[in-house]
Amino acid sequence: MERKSLRELVAQKQVFAPIVWDVMSAKCAEIAGFEATLLSGGVVAGNCATPDIGLITADDLVRITGYIIRRILISLLVVFLVSVFSFSLLQIMPGDPARLALGYEASEEDVQTLRAQMNLDKPILVQYGLWVKNLFKGDLGDSVIYKRPVADMIAERLPRTVNIGICALIVGIPLGILFGILCAVKRGKVVDQIITFLMTVFMGMPVFWMGILGILIFSSWLRVLPIQGYTPPTKDFGDFIYHAILPVMCMSLGMSAGLSRQTRTNILDSITQDYIRTARANGLSEGSVVYKHALKNALIPVITIVGMQVRIVVGGSMLVEQLFNIPGLGTLLTTALNNRDYLIVQNCTLLISLFTVAANLLVDIAYGFVDPRIRLTRR
Repeated sequence: MERKSLRELVAQKQVFAPIVWDVMSAKCAEIAGFEATLLSGGVVAGNCATPDIGLITADDLVRITGYIIRRILISLLVVFLVSVFSFSLLQIMPGDPARLALGYEASEEDVQTLRAQMNLDKPILVQYGLWVKNLFKGDLGDSVIYKRPVADMIAERLPRTVNIGICALIVGIPLGILFGILCAVKRGKVVDQIITFLMTVFMGMPVFWMGILGILIFSSWLRVLPIQGYTPPTKDFGDFIYHAILPVMCMSLGMSAGLSRQTRTNILDSITQDYIRTARANGLSEGSVVYKHALKNALIPVITIVGMQVRIVVGGSMLVEQLFNIPGLGTLLTTALNNRDYLIVQNCTLLISLFTVAANLLVDIAYGFVDPRIRLTRR
């Protein structure tokens, strides 16, 4: 049979280097002079004395650096396109922000004066340029409706949205991974069937409908949780948790459902791979095979799902904030859209896109370090 080196097989994505090394090293420490050969048919792996395939070499660093630079440039392009889209969308929407701010009883002269103050009388490209220029100066402008600086309003409401979003991540991510592992280990049993059914229901249920059911059951019928309200955690942490239970539940259940299904699928796929059969053949316990080797490889694709869910910390709570009357960024954005307060809409949209793009960028970078197949094959 044709012999291939570990590095060649990793580069061809036929085997995942760190896990192969973990399986090999578990027995290499016990069996002196152990030699194994990775055959092109695929069961056992290379020489115990060659662990360098899992390390980051200078060549790997060059490739990862180029990969990061490309991802940063793509991220900046995405932010630019989002800013152009949000700015252009408000320009084509019906209604005049100046007229809405002054009321329909205001004279045309007053409306034109306000339009000049808001730079609405200038060409669209000039308006966009002025907005971007002010952004770099830290000046987000003043709200037409609230008559306050937009930066102050965002700074006031953003922490409330972030607090609820972080709590949802803390609950949703571990719960989803745990349920996924449990379903994979108990595949086909009653526990797997029940959890899979519930996760399917939660994943298909809209957030607002889940919130309405939560209010109906826990607030109206059982009367154990409040219908609405928000208390800062710095003021009263216990009251913050009490008011945050329903919003966090609505945001985290859907997240847990997606993570659970993805984790279950990846683990079931991993335990059929050659390196898992090798680990079992070497006498490793089933718990070590599943939790140390299969889970490590299965969670790599989950990183992408987790990164996609991080965006809810800022941008995913609009419906929840409206439903539970939380004065956060989502409520501010909804009110601004209804009243055509274009500066709030533009800046909030840009902030949400920046946060989302930054989260995706960090996931891409982490992927390059966690999965050696990227740094060995990326050109």
